[in-house]
Amino acid sequence: MIGEFIYKYYIDPIVLGEHYNPVDTLTYALILLIAVYLVYRWLARSGVPVDRDLVLSTLPYVVLGGLLRVVEDTGLVPAPYRYLLVTPLIFFLVFGFTAISLVLARYLEGKGVVPRFHPLYAGVGAGASAGVGLLLLWFGLTSARVDLAILFSILALAIATSLALSALLERVLGWKDAGDTLFRVLIFAQMLDASATSVGIDLHPLRYVEVHVVGSTLIALTGTAFSMFLLKIAVVIPAIYVLSAYRKEGNPALWHLILLAMIVVGLAPGVRDMARMVLYV
Repeated sequence: MIGEFIYKYYIDPIVLGEHYNPVDTLTYALILLIAVYLVYRWLARSGVPVDRDLVLSTLPYVVLGGLLRVVEDTGLVPAPYRYLLVTPLIFFLVFGFTAISLVLARYLEGKGVVPRFHPLYAGVGAGASAGVGLLLLWFGLTSARVDLAILFSILALAIATSLALSALLERVLGWKDAGDTLFRVLIFAQMLDASATSVGIDLHPLRYVEVHVVGSTLIALTGTAFSMFLLKIAVVIPAIYVLSAYRKEGNPALWHLILLAMIVVGLAPGVRDMARMVLYV
């Protein structure tokens, strides 16, 4: 009974490439919340300052996670190893690499090898992302295709909507905190995800589909994937409002980790979907 439940809602969606369902969606959301708290406790005990620099230095690893998902999409990695690049196993894989890079960079800082660990830490993530990006480019040039028009279209739409939302928050609503660099990164991450989904489903020749429960339901109700922008706005605006209020009285380290988690859930799938569409996989 329990085994059938686990296979139906957790294992089969991974092995068979099925869409997300309410059960695994809620489970992964709970895992994310628990992970944020555990990472917070670990960083606090390790003495690593959780601040703006750490969040920005971690962004290359978020991009890396999105690109690794595309490696699985290409079929370059055979089973069973490919399952390591599928949610939720990829979370642990990327986190492990990120944690090791952070610890090593912090260690070298302590030994005086580097003045600050942030550039080295970010550089390792950027280098890994570049390596995976080159692998995907090679695959596209030799086995698929590389459509730069799709790339520019998604990026242009994401930038335009990000600027529009930022202007609304800062100039119309008068939320000066929305001009913070981290909030702008959050807005761009979510708009990138919405842009990639909209282009992929409504405009891309392959006509991709939305696999997440909330997104697919909204698209079915509205008849267009561009409704994802409404969903993102409905999430981002209250999030920035709450985070701005919590920042003044809350725990700075936990605040930065919560914000990073929100960036991750937008940027990683946005990068993955955009890269898939460029390669037509």
